[in-house]
Amino acid sequence: MDLITFRDFCISLPETTEGFPFGPEVIVFKVCNKIFALCDVDEFKSINLKCDPLIAIELREEYPGIVNPGFHMNKQHWNTIEMNAGLPIPLVKQWTRDSYDLIVAKLPEKERELIQNLLL
Repeated sequence: MDLITFRDFCISLPETTEGFPFGPEVIVFKVCNKIFALCDVDEFKSINLKCDPLIAIELREEYPGIVNPGFHMNKQHWNTIEMNAGLPIPLVKQWTRDSYDLIVAKLPEKERELIQNLLL
């Protein structure tokens, strides 16, 4: 997967915005102003995705290309997926969607309902 494919997938999710709040080298994807994914735009070596803590541990054990997140990310709730690890693109997309869904599930009911209606 390349950066363009990843970006296009993220932006295709309802109410997703992108920005560079941490500087020009890191693109951040948000749903209703809550981060669900981020990555380096210069080299696209890895992406950070939110993950259920128990599933995060299982994924790190099963896939060598999934590691603890970078310094500024919560180690329990975020995974770093190394893009050169040969992971199947459908899996990376599913984990990205799972990250998005985790954020949507925590949104206020009105915002959650809006997104759920857009997904239908």
